[in-house]
Amino acid sequence: MKVLLVYPHYPDSFWSFRYALRFISKKAAVPPLGLITVSAMLPKTWQKKLVDLNVSALQTSDILWADYVFISAMYIQKESVGKIIEECMKYKVKIVAGGPLFTQEFNNYPQIDHFILNEAEITLPLFLKDLEGGQLPERIYKTDEYADLAITPVPDYHLLSRKDYAFMNIQVSRGCPFSCDFCEITSLLGHKVRLKETQHIIQELEMLYSLNWRGPVLIVDDNFIGNKVEIKHNLLPAMKEWMQLHKYPFIFSTETSINLADDDELMSLMVEAGFASTFIGIETPVEETLQECNKSQNKNRNLLQSVKKIQQAGMQVSGGFIVGFDSDAPSVFQKQIDFIQKSGIVSAMVGLLNAPKNTKLYRRLEEENRLTTEATGNNTDSSMNFVPKMNYQELLEGYTRIIHSIYATKPYYQRVRQFLLNYRRLHVRQKKMKLSYLGGFIKSIFIIGIVNKGRSDYWKFLIWTILRRPGLFIDAMTFVVYGYHYRTVYGLRDKNGY
Repeated sequence: MKVLLVYPHYPDSFWSFRYALRFISKKAAVPPLGLITVSAMLPKTWQKKLVDLNVSALQTSDILWADYVFISAMYIQKESVGKIIEECMKYKVKIVAGGPLFTQEFNNYPQIDHFILNEAEITLPLFLKDLEGGQLPERIYKTDEYADLAITPVPDYHLLSRKDYAFMNIQVSRGCPFSCDFCEITSLLGHKVRLKETQHIIQELEMLYSLNWRGPVLIVDDNFIGNKVEIKHNLLPAMKEWMQLHKYPFIFSTETSINLADDDELMSLMVEAGFASTFIGIETPVEETLQECNKSQNKNRNLLQSVKKIQQAGMQVSGGFIVGFDSDAPSVFQKQIDFIQKSGIVSAMVGLLNAPKNTKLYRRLEEENRLTTEATGNNTDSSMNFVPKMNYQELLEGYTRIIHSIYATKPYYQRVRQFLLNYRRLHVRQKKMKLSYLGGFIKSIFIIGIVNKGRSDYWKFLIWTILRRPGLFIDAMTFVVYGYHYRTVYGLRDKNGY
């Protein structure tokens, strides 16, 4: 059996980092972890090819070679999914689809032959059993159960063109103990946090190491600290020991809840194990709104102090912010700006509220007859899929003001300075100047320091870094390039610039 695994194109967005990646000659931020994990579940005798459309084009010869085309996708990749389906239908090749998009919207894709929904550890073996038994596979395989991650295989990292990615990625756990109204994670993966065995994680790190990967590794968990006891007492000590033994070949980033700041021991363990950054859903500094959306872990705390505590422990904090809640007043826009600037959260993902399917928010808005369309999944396209309580034009203008106020060059560099003053990086993760960093720095001098508007702010920041934080020079230049990307995706960059 010949299987072609196709990952759809990811459009420009906050996390695509498309414009930043050009500085270090990379094509995509992260590889399609779901697809290469599914690949490892297929029979060893099958022939497999991977085409990530973010890295290479899909050739007609690839489709004609395959008996089946496997697709996995998220909401944001809908447009590319449609084009892939069209090509496969043209050559009458059967399509097997799974992942978040299809699990939520399989009824919208009558062209697809077979769906492997929910968690593939449970539903894929059912499809394979029918296929290998000689009977016609069913069209839909789904389950209400959650998978035991002990049976999840090590992903087929060897299928990747690793040189084209800025990060490699692994998964430690699934599920989240919290119940934020707007979040679809628990509807897909449940509240119980399920972890892979510690030795399994070490095996995945060994695999990446053996394939000569060195550098950033993203742990894709929706809440890495969802099971603190297991993480603190088993996984992190093992990761720390492995990293020390291998002389710290990786730099980890992940996603956690804000209550990470409450546990000094946990933060220390993460930093000692090689964690450099975490994404946290801040959402809003307004207590009433946190109550409205059931963001319990963020309530009744000094969010600004919590962020700074994590930074001082040795981790960068990127954050998610939302406007458009029913309780939002016009004052929320300035409150968001002030918080983001004071916090030193350089990568502040600010979006208009949307209601994904099967969330509490979606069901409430459906009952109130306020839904207008499906969410796009893109946090930079200024779209909403429901009628907000605030006047939409006022909401859009306020949102636009936030973006301009935090990503225009002057306030952006001010925020990076704020972070660098507050940040303490552990010496064991001291970055070395690689050729890719040097090349990226040289490109930044020409593109951001000479060609683009805002170049005076670039040079002021460069000089400030050399004088005040020379040990964080690479971090600072990384944020310079990130800023270029953010200004581009938000449409703030000089249209006539490079």
